Amino acid sequence: MNIDYLKNNLDKSLSPYLRQHSNNPIWWQEWNPQSLAEARRTGKNILVSIGYSTCHWCHVMASEAFSNSEIADYLNKNFISIKVDREQRPDIDQYFMSFLVKTTGSGGWPLNAFLTPDAEPIAAFTYIPVQSCYGIPSMMDIIKAVRERGIAAQFSMNEWRTDFKSESFDDAVSMIISGADTQNGGFGKGHKFPQCSTLLFLLSYYERYKNPQIGNHLIKTLNAIMTGGLHDHLQGGFFRYCVDPQWNIPHFEKMLYDQAMLLWTYSWAYSVFKTEDYLDVIRGIIRCLEETFMENNLFISAHDADTNHKEGDTYLWSYDELEKALTKKKFSSLQERYFIAPDGNFEGKIHLTGRNYCKKDNLEKELLTIRKSKPQPFADRKIITSWNALVGIGLIMAYRASGTKELLDKAILLFNNLVEKHLKNSILSHSSLNLINQEQEFLEDISSLMLFATYIEEEKGNCREIISLLKTKLIEYREGDKWIESRNRDFKKVPSSEFDHPLPSSSSMAEMDLLRTSVLFEQNIISSDRKPQHSRDYFNICSFMEEGHWHFIKTPEKIESNSLSINSIQVKSKSYSDCFEGKCSRE
Repeated sequence: MNIDYLKNNLDKSLSPYLRQHSNNPIWWQEWNPQSLAEARRTGKNILVSIGYSTCHWCHVMASEAFSNSEIADYLNKNFISIKVDREQRPDIDQYFMSFLVKTTGSGGWPLNAFLTPDAEPIAAFTYIPVQSCYGIPSMMDIIKAVRERGIAAQFSMNEWRTDFKSESFDDAVSMIISGADTQNGGFGKGHKFPQCSTLLFLLSYYERYKNPQIGNHLIKTLNAIMTGGLHDHLQGGFFRYCVDPQWNIPHFEKMLYDQAMLLWTYSWAYSVFKTEDYLDVIRGIIRCLEETFMENNLFISAHDADTNHKEGDTYLWSYDELEKALTKKKFSSLQERYFIAPDGNFEGKIHLTGRNYCKKDNLEKELLTIRKSKPQPFADRKIITSWNALVGIGLIMAYRASGTKELLDKAILLFNNLVEKHLKNSILSHSSLNLINQEQEFLEDISSLMLFATYIEEEKGNCREIISLLKTKLIEYREGDKWIESRNRDFKKVPSSEFDHPLPSSSSMAEMDLLRTSVLFEQNIISSDRKPQHSRDYFNICSFMEEGHWHFIKTPEKIESNSLSINSIQVKSKSYSDCFEGKCSRE
């Protein structure tokens, strides 16, 4: 295939993010063997710019440095410029993000990495301004320095591993709680992310030991998340993170994986605490998924933070707008439920944050109807296998918590559609757009789809064949005692991350897959010589199960899941037994 490298070639990409950059004056290329070969042939350095379609600062850089004719002319003359969608190529993103964090101490997107003609990293940055400011060099200064003095940095992925390790579950919990924000809920004192894997582990730990400190912090955090500005109180569902410690103002993008993980989290929370408000949150997430993410019985990736280049514009209200839209009685009710101030809480406008959590009624529906008439944010319509699989797991957890069989039916339908459309000719495509599948596959997709399948098998059966196929593929990504994220021919092997960011790591889901299949099918587990110490990873839940802190139930008749502990797995058998921490009851 002949490629003209003297022009921008992103207009036919399968990535909506790359297409957003197709009108830049920079001669952007996609990551592929041909583009890398062109860099080697010409001896030009490479700029790899990584982002995603709903990233606010990616949009800012697109409108500034990447639209600047002087910068574009210099890059076009001296560099091969490559755009990467991090959601489409998690292997490339993970490798260069690890390099960025190791060399600068922090990470984020857009991620701009400069490479030698042989694709070895030189330097990496996040947002780069056109003019130097806040101590950040200008884009022109950086690209000239790379062109004139670029030398490859020595870097190995194996050097960058999480140091959050401990010897016991109690130690792991103590380390997690040491970072808890006891005043506002959550963890840390800056930006607030839900950190669902951590919450899931703490819920599992609390279910076993009923530690009041853990329980109190879980409730404080869960209540803060559902009451504050992270929650879309009109539509249901959640934004990605809050920019303040009090959970008031979000970064307004909505990601499918956050809906999936929070559905799982609140389902477990309802099962543990039986708080009716958590069940209302679950219903809201499902409503958000079905009304704003569903397309052809699968779920699209994300909704942008910006509308018409204004952050959060769709979700913000002026005081006068709210007052005129509602009757006096309804406006008074709104003020009782939410913090409504004339001068607003975000750039002079109002983002709804709750005083206390309340179930939604016609007042929220009326405002949502008005909001839907406004311009809406861009939607990234990629279908990502792993994120859809996590939604499916969330639906099963919601079924288990609520006993609503319709949710299990929805999960099974999602699984069947995902397998039909993304598993073809023994290739599990990572993503698709407009029914065209991406060629690459990753451990992330295999491990999450297999985990989804094991939950369906536990509930309904009939998944043994697909689980066997996925297990065969899964083992191909095992090398000794480690997991490999990617084996794609256009990039080096990338070790699977051992920590969550923000999804459960592929390696932890793979370990859970092997453990669950060994229980469901009474097989010997394919064990690893290396036993990771306990960490903040989803792997903790796998370890908790493996070390016997779960109920392993054999039963002639299926037991309704909403009557069981979240720390349980059941298998059909001729006789009943419940084995827990080395003791089996047979009543």
